[in-house]
Amino acid sequence: MEHRERSKKSITLKRLWVYISEYRLTLLIIMTLNIAANMLMLTGPYLAGKAMGTLGSGPGQVDFDKLIYYCVLMVIMYLSSSILSYFIARMMIRYSQKIIVNMRRDVFNKFLSLPVDYFDKNQTGELLSRITYDVDTINTSLSNDVIAVSTSVVTVIGSLIMMLAISPVLILVFAVTVPMSFLFTKFITGRTRPLFRKRSVKLGKMNAYMEEMISGHMTIKSYNRENNVVSKFDEKNDEAVKAYYKSEFMSGVVGPSINFINNISLTLIGLFGTIMFMNGRINIDAISSFVLYSRKFAGPINAVANVIGELQSALAAADRVFSLLDEDNEPADPSDAVELAEVKGEIEFRNIYFEYEKDNPIITNFSFTAKPGSVTAIVGPTGAGKTTIVNLLMRYYDPQKGRIFIDGKDVTKIRRNSLRKAFTMVLQETWLFNGTISENIGYAKKDPSDEEIREAAKSAKIDKFISKLPDGYNTLITDDGLNISSGQKQLITIARALLAEAKLLILDEATSNVDTRTEVQIRKAMLELMSGKTCFVIAHRLSTIKNADNILVVKGGNIVEQGTHDELIAGNGFYKEMFEAQFMEI
Repeated sequence: MEHRERSKKSITLKRLWVYISEYRLTLLIIMTLNIAANMLMLTGPYLAGKAMGTLGSGPGQVDFDKLIYYCVLMVIMYLSSSILSYFIARMMIRYSQKIIVNMRRDVFNKFLSLPVDYFDKNQTGELLSRITYDVDTINTSLSNDVIAVSTSVVTVIGSLIMMLAISPVLILVFAVTVPMSFLFTKFITGRTRPLFRKRSVKLGKMNAYMEEMISGHMTIKSYNRENNVVSKFDEKNDEAVKAYYKSEFMSGVVGPSINFINNISLTLIGLFGTIMFMNGRINIDAISSFVLYSRKFAGPINAVANVIGELQSALAAADRVFSLLDEDNEPADPSDAVELAEVKGEIEFRNIYFEYEKDNPIITNFSFTAKPGSVTAIVGPTGAGKTTIVNLLMRYYDPQKGRIFIDGKDVTKIRRNSLRKAFTMVLQETWLFNGTISENIGYAKKDPSDEEIREAAKSAKIDKFISKLPDGYNTLITDDGLNISSGQKQLITIARALLAEAKLLILDEATSNVDTRTEVQIRKAMLELMSGKTCFVIAHRLSTIKNADNILVVKGGNIVEQGTHDELIAGNGFYKEMFEAQFMEI
């Protein structure tokens, strides 16, 4: 277990180094200036010892000229070191931000390349935690801890050299205390890293729950479930706090313990230094310098011990970031994949079998053909597999058995981008981003003109509404379109689909969230949108698909009936039962 942890830690550090080393020149300059700043700082104890040496053996016996000289020199050295440290800090902030920008970009790009099923299995809030909390934790560590550790290394080495030069005998004290510090630190860090990893996981779960509850706040209020939600949040919050407390407590033990060991070394130096002075083997200014250097030597060890918790937290966060980056991308297109050009619109499903989970089939032996320019409606009870058919068409998922063809070409031999570009979709859940109405409509096409956007809006029967707004097409849509109605949002998405000019169209419950009057308006826009396209309509309201060329009645993952509306009604089957049930409801 311990060996596996060390191996994982080593791999994480190597992968972090890939990001860190990308700006080698900047890092080299920072490290060079850091060495210079610390060397200037390390002259202080030597000069302080010399200043102590200006004292005579009796009261008032001081060489003031030398004392002032050494004191002024100390001020210059410390001031120069502080100025360099200021510039180092500024450079380090810029340097760490460059690294984090690259890491965030890689994480965000990874999100875009992940398959759809990854998002089905993971909560949005937990994923957002990777790109916000975890990456920020790494950023904080890079900005502060890297400089602290490098400064400590330079200070320890410099102090050790100076102490060796003053008294090789006294330095033997550290032969006892330094191994004690090292062993204790190693013992603690071996137990804190899993705690920090657990802390990141708990915080991610809490963030996921918060995101979920904020998204559903209207439902929560509607059912008066605030107390229940707060209670569950308190549980997750308590778990996060406990994980945070345990990790911080364990890492917090290190600093005081190392400080205690360092104070033991100072006590021993005082004891043996006094004995050596009494035997004439060392003078008072050398003892003074040695004591100051011993503090310089021990201080960084204590400082590193104090930042170990932050370093462990950063490594745990890096583990989570890299585990995301290691997830399998959407399978690459085969080398012989071709572009889908000059789409006619013939679609064929041939003996399709599909399951989301092993041994739990959603679609079994599913076959049908849609002719170019035809309208195929897909109806059936909840869970029948209607939306799954759309997912297979768009290749968000691939079937375990069977084949799908577009214009006679196997979709697995067509480039995904080319395939998806041939489709346009209008879904039940409208998606509008924060931006202007013009930008939202124009999202379907690269660099559309204002005239093209306006024509699409006219075809979608939404131009008059937009023109009456104070800012017209420049009106900002905020909070996923909460400042406009559901029907208007749907018409905007239809205008977006019209602008795409794709030959294949998918309408997934596109009118289920609106009132009957708005539905009539949307249906007029949809007729414009459907003109000349091969269309697939998933419908709950059967009255909306009466004119479909072919209606597939899906039940239990199979087509139990198909035909026109009149044919299916005449067949006295499951479709007629569904239609009459809706008619009776009306």
